[in-house]
Amino acid sequence: MRIAAPKLDQLFGLVGQSGCTVLLTDAKGILLDQRCSAGDAPAFEEWGLWQGADWSEEAEGTNGVGTCIAEQRQVIIHRNEHFLARNAGMSCMDAPIFGPDGNLAGALDISSARSDQTEAFNRLIAATAAQTARQIEAEAFRASFPKARIVCADHDTSETAMLLAVDSDDIVVGATRGARKAFGLRASGPIAPLPASDLLGREDGPSGFEKAERAAVVRALTRAAGNVSEAARALGIGRATLYRRMKRLGIGEISG
Repeated sequence: MRIAAPKLDQLFGLVGQSGCTVLLTDAKGILLDQRCSAGDAPAFEEWGLWQGADWSEEAEGTNGVGTCIAEQRQVIIHRNEHFLARNAGMSCMDAPIFGPDGNLAGALDISSARSDQTEAFNRLIAATAAQTARQIEAEAFRASFPKARIVCADHDTSETAMLLAVDSDDIVVGATRGARKAFGLRASGPIAPLPASDLLGREDGPSGFEKAERAAVVRALTRAAGNVSEAARALGIGRATLYRRMKRLGIGEISG
């Protein structure tokens, strides 16, 4: 809710003047948060499209929120495509939001009360809803792994955020729904830790430890402004030992 609220404000700023309400639901179809203009509020209240209402398919039949949640995909339900006749006056554009564990967390809904709204305009609004849903999903994922590096494999046409959480040892410890699907990982729940290099196709090979050692020596020398004695102390080895390693690793002296 805290992460989504600013996104709902931004989205309503884009579509609110065209007779739309913006809604956030949980995974069961309960409306949690809403943005709506005062002029459009009576119409949406009459339809029951209001905070606290249940818009699951079980409660309302085919509708934007319920169908999006049931099928876990983006949907557009245009006017008379709604199951209940009383809902045929609105168009609903919805996108699912998946949690950091890969399970469905809820849906983002934009519903319009405009009787003259075209299907082409609905598709444009649906694309905006999907983009916002990805942003909410991505920020929630980052918040769940505050100490990890976040690797992005996203692109504009993806339906969900594609992010990996990688710890300080370069082990993948988390993945969004989109990344799980793209990399063949478990669809939901905890993932089995694995090296990022294995997942991303980078070869460590037999020289992996040597690369790590070389990087550590270069960092120590750089921090010591090229002073080999100081760098050796930082590494916990003798000066002569560091010189031998520098020679073996092909590292020249670094000037301060």
